[in-house]
Amino acid sequence: MTTRRDLPESPYLAAVTGRKPGRLPVWFMRQAGRSLPEYRALRAQTDMLSACFDAELVCEITLQPVRRHDVDAAILFSDIVVPLLGAGVDLDIVAGVGPVIASPVRTAADVDAMKPLDRQRIQPVADAVTLLVAALGGVPLIGFAGAPFTLASYLIEGGPSRHHARTKAMMLADPGSWHALLEKLTDITVGFLRAQLDAGVDAIQVFDSWAGALSLADYRAYVQPHSARVFGALAEHGVPMTHFGVGTAELLGAMSAVGATVVGVDWRTSLADAATRVAPGTALQGNLDPVVLMAGWPAVERAARAVVDDGRRAVDAGARGHVFNLGHGVLPDTDPGVLTDLVSLVHSL
Repeated sequence: MTTRRDLPESPYLAAVTGRKPGRLPVWFMRQAGRSLPEYRALRAQTDMLSACFDAELVCEITLQPVRRHDVDAAILFSDIVVPLLGAGVDLDIVAGVGPVIASPVRTAADVDAMKPLDRQRIQPVADAVTLLVAALGGVPLIGFAGAPFTLASYLIEGGPSRHHARTKAMMLADPGSWHALLEKLTDITVGFLRAQLDAGVDAIQVFDSWAGALSLADYRAYVQPHSARVFGALAEHGVPMTHFGVGTAELLGAMSAVGATVVGVDWRTSLADAATRVAPGTALQGNLDPVVLMAGWPAVERAARAVVDDGRRAVDAGARGHVFNLGHGVLPDTDPGVLTDLVSLVHSL
């Protein structure tokens, strides 16, 4: 088992493990990204997928928001489809579109042809973690991966989708092939996260970005068992594990039941309400609407104070702790100065 850094002063690790943090911790999904001019300067020299497999570049991009904003956690710079590349899937990330799969997976034969994760192909990701652990000092590093359902949606749809129609149709019409595919994707997700854990990440977050497209009944029948296997396989590492999706209000209880120690909440659900939906002893993360950051400072301050107050009510209602975050990722046109000021505000409350 990897010997992890001892970070007793980390507000993030305190909040998610039930200890009282010295200050309310805050970080942002997509904090390393297009909102930062220094990121855009680096990315002008390379494409997204090449950047994700350049350990030194991953390290630098991951560190940028920590330096600029004084956030309480770093999240590994990568892309949700990187483990699919590590399993030999032919794909590209197209500007303005997102991940595009060359040969979508839509039949039993396609599922049978899926290959396992090749740890050597993702070695640069592990190398980046090693560099980051040495560079971050007292700031914890969060590793991440996409959940099996969300990876399946990309594979079946062939790219991003609004309605996930092909995905849900395959799930309902051919459950045998569906579960076989998710078994393979579960192994890929576990392998990708384990590589990060073995290299020393201090926590992980599993993004089930598109799970909100499902009813609770379908989530429980077709998705939850596979997500539970991801969290169950990694529990032995003893790190905080966050589970996050968008539009998942009705799924929060099921998403916490898979073994997550933290559940991310989007802006559509109050944190106090979420605390009554998740399993006892679960910490919460969220949940400022990212669009608020573009509405001017008075609106940002008002909304941020409301989230902090809501988080306190959530803890009073039984949540193990609260980590301030957005309800989804930072939008590319967000003024980075607003993010810096928001961190200072949250730390002062």
